[in-house]
Amino acid sequence: MSTLSICVFCSASSKVAREYQNLAVEVGAYIARNSCRTVYGGSRAGLMGLVADSALKHGGEVAGVIPDFLIKNEIAHDQLTELYVTKTMHERQMKMAELADIFLVLPGGLGTMAEFFEVITWKVLGIHSKPVYVLNAHGYWDEMLDMIKKAQNENFMHYDSENIFEIICDLNQINLSIDK
Repeated sequence: MSTLSICVFCSASSKVAREYQNLAVEVGAYIARNSCRTVYGGSRAGLMGLVADSALKHGGEVAGVIPDFLIKNEIAHDQLTELYVTKTMHERQMKMAELADIFLVLPGGLGTMAEFFEVITWKVLGIHSKPVYVLNAHGYWDEMLDMIKKAQNENFMHYDSENIFEIICDLNQINLSIDK
């Protein structure tokens, strides 16, 4: 497939503040309007569902990846262009990474953080070289980014975080003209 694929990591919670819900809708529309495919966790719940619904509403392709044991809990989205079902969370992450050309991290909880840390660890280890963007909307990720900087400053990391991921505050900061 020649379409650029943006893998979005975000929350399945519907209880988050309206500004994060609006952001998810904006992200889905942005991806579709830029003729990119959305890759995400396959749920129709929370921010994940809002990203997917918005991308579909704006004519975009959406590929979801969900482990079979979460199909009922997170309520698998049944209107997607493609839905991949995996056995485990790790297989889910591997499939999402395989489908992605770019990773975009939105505000989220432990699952979102696990996905983020896994793809940046893989990048450090040379498993992939794909761009990773952290959308720090409303300063949501400030404390996590401070902790990463602390680990770097105290020599727990022997690489510069600026070379692993990019912190953005605006979707237009995403480089959509990458070589696949």
